[in-house]
Amino acid sequence: MEFLIDKLSQKSILRKEEWIFLLSNRNSKIVEYACEKARQTSIQHFGNKVFVRGLIEFTNHCKNNCFYCGIRAGNKNAVRYRLTKEEILTCCRVGNELGFKTFVLQGGEDPYFTDEKLLEIITAIKEQYPDNALTLSFGERSYDSYLAFKNAGVDRYLLRHETANPEHYRQLHPKNLSDLPRKQCLFDLKRIGFQTGTGFMIGSPYQTIENLAEDMLFIADFKPQMLGIGPFIPHQDTPFADFPAGSVELTLFLLTLSRLLLPNVLLPATTALGTLDQQGREKAILSGANVVMPNLSPLHVREQYMLYNNKIATGLEAAEGVKKLEESMAKIGYELVHERGDFI
Repeated sequence: MEFLIDKLSQKSILRKEEWIFLLSNRNSKIVEYACEKARQTSIQHFGNKVFVRGLIEFTNHCKNNCFYCGIRAGNKNAVRYRLTKEEILTCCRVGNELGFKTFVLQGGEDPYFTDEKLLEIITAIKEQYPDNALTLSFGERSYDSYLAFKNAGVDRYLLRHETANPEHYRQLHPKNLSDLPRKQCLFDLKRIGFQTGTGFMIGSPYQTIENLAEDMLFIADFKPQMLGIGPFIPHQDTPFADFPAGSVELTLFLLTLSRLLLPNVLLPATTALGTLDQQGREKAILSGANVVMPNLSPLHVREQYMLYNNKIATGLEAAEGVKKLEESMAKIGYELVHERGDFI
């Protein structure tokens, strides 16, 4: 199977059946071979740098009822919150003092935050921190909304496609949601000029190896500047409460393959991976990831942004632990850098 890894390394696109074969027949030897290639590729493009982003989870209200998500509209046990503009700016101030050069505003699809409210927040952040990059992750919006956010200074936008297969998408979402509008949003974001990120879950309910092959084909075609890949983790207050979590090993392998497929992509070591494996963050970096996102949200709301069971928001996952995070990266030969870390 090394020839398929070499084919990826040489910037050749694999066919669907090749992705299926590679994912279905992987073994420890091929995983290590791919991992070494991914590390070499990452170092070639970024050196030993790991970019740090300050994550601000500004609302856990959401109008959607996705079957896998702990902040789904139907979860009556969720303790809801919204951060004020002043609270968000305080998070930015703390992040800036810690040396973070990118802020990531992430929230559920909360109708309270109209374009007008969001633009007021975006403008205030960019006025106070003009040299810092700003990423927004706020779900599906209209083309005009995205354009207004870009004109106000938002640099990047994250919108995971979750799964590229339409039938699988229907198995993960209620009937009012479809994969087509979501994919259209991604193409709109790219057309407007955002550094655009997408991504998918590993091991989500009803997922097949063929589905994962389709995800890899989708990102090969879309060519995102950022890519978020993490394992599915169940939440006790969702219809998927009793489903098993996704595989850490398969998640790491797909990170590795993604680095080979998209050599200069910005690839986070996700919180979900760190939740399932205490060394998940470090393993992700050694598999080709090059971004970490410590949590800047106020302490009193971190446990309320609970997308899945036992989501970590303290320790190395917290902004306050950035010194320990630097030490953790240094131990595996990498440097946590305080740069914008834009896509090149």
